[in-house]
Amino acid sequence: MLRIPADLLDAVIAHARADHPDEACGVIAGPEGADTPTRFIPMVNAARSPTFYEFDSRDLLALYRDMDDRGEEPVVIYHSHTATEAYPSRTDIAYASEPHAHYLLVSTRECGSGDGPVEVRSFRIVDGEVSEEPVEVTSADAPSPDAP
Repeated sequence: MLRIPADLLDAVIAHARADHPDEACGVIAGPEGADTPTRFIPMVNAARSPTFYEFDSRDLLALYRDMDDRGEEPVVIYHSHTATEAYPSRTDIAYASEPHAHYLLVSTRECGSGDGPVEVRSFRIVDGEVSEEPVEVTSADAPSPDAP
């Protein structure tokens, strides 16, 4: 189960809406081994595509160094789908490389960049196997957003 503070989920949804019609992507880091998302880190979709996301390799290296320095790990890896449901594509599954991370997907297919409903789902992806998991939104406060 993914337990995520409401303010972090709101930040992910806001990022997805802001980047629409391109896919948004990012990470929510947390203390190593705690499975607790605490630090929102929006990333730039280097692909700048409505159907694919890609982290810039330099940004990703900087992010992992920063998380290592802080004793953090990627707890949530998120991205949006702009025209399809919030379910991992074959490409998403092939590129999933963090077996302990929650893969959070937000679909903006109904609302686009405006207000309106979004679909939010979370998955574990290990060795190409996809398992959906419940999402529990908590009211705990989290630190302010922090861009790399």
